[in-house]
Amino acid sequence: MAGLKIGAPTPEALTVHGQSRVLEVVFSDGAAFRLPFELLRVYSPSAEVQGHGPGQEVLQTGKREVTLTALEPVGNYAVKPTFSDGHDSGIFSWDYLYELGRNQDALWAQYLQRLQEAGVDRDAPMPPKGGGHACGGH
Repeated sequence: MAGLKIGAPTPEALTVHGQSRVLEVVFSDGAAFRLPFELLRVYSPSAEVQGHGPGQEVLQTGKREVTLTALEPVGNYAVKPTFSDGHDSGIFSWDYLYELGRNQDALWAQYLQRLQEAGVDRDAPMPPKGGGHACGGH
């Protein structure tokens, strides 16, 4: 996980909008993003989602209705959300939140393309976790 880049924008406000399921983030450079909970969940920086290296990402499905049940600060550089599906191992640095906001449209298109290539729907249930590894991803 990347830390804070020197001189990078930092959040001035974070607002959880439960009903519309978005996290609104206003940064020090004036940029403001409304990040859907589903986007945050499917792009969680956790090993459970990202795997342990390139090409090991785990395609997330069934996250359309996911909500945030908690949002905890991590030092002065990140937040750790807890999602309604129990996922709570992703730490979102300010840099990563900014990148998600800035690239939201491209990331969403990439997600939809990955779903199509896998022949699954956004609302398909996640396959059972296998393996016995702590991250549950393999």
